Amino acid sequence: MTRDEIILIADASGLSFYGMGKDREKFIYYLEAFANLVAAAEREACAKLCEAQGEYGWQQYADAIRTRGQA
Repeated sequence: MTRDEIILIADASGLSFYGMGKDREKFIYYLEAFANLVAAAEREACAKLCEAQGEYGWQQYADAIRTRGQA
């Protein structure tokens, strides 16, 4: 996710209201870190679902999902 996408999501959720003060940049820094951790956890969960289908050769999909986090 890009910084702008994260800010738009925070706006949509009402969360950005809490980061409007003088420490806005610090708030956005931690918001980005949080969003990245959530995205990584979701990618790992999806990759594990692919691996659970091991007999069907889905390891390539699990690897591709994990690679997305390294871009």
